[in-house]
Amino acid sequence: MKNQYETVFITTPVLSEGQIKEAVSKFRDIITKNDGEILHEEDWGLRKLAYPIQKKSTGFYHLIEFKADPSLIQKLETQFRRDERIIRFLTFKMDKYAAAYSEKRKSNLKAKTEKEN
Repeated sequence: MKNQYETVFITTPVLSEGQIKEAVSKFRDIITKNDGEILHEEDWGLRKLAYPIQKKSTGFYHLIEFKADPSLIQKLETQFRRDERIIRFLTFKMDKYAAAYSEKRKSNLKAKTEKEN
């Protein structure tokens, strides 16, 4: 049975745009190659950190929402730990309320972008 998860990770601010895209595609590939299904993705861009991490005060944030078997989470988090470009990550299992909120947020985001165009 597949559960719904959300993962947010922060890459170091010294990376170029190409290196960031490469890191994101690496983790996207890990999910899809292990029978995961990516539901939603957001690039939050460069943001100030709440406190310095590894003497850095900013980082590039990226969110991936996906469905996968629970066994994939261990593999994914191991890869986050091994990658020098990742300074922090958080993965959590979404319950039905979090999934419903996420759907509502995505539809509001979609309506907002359509209104702007």
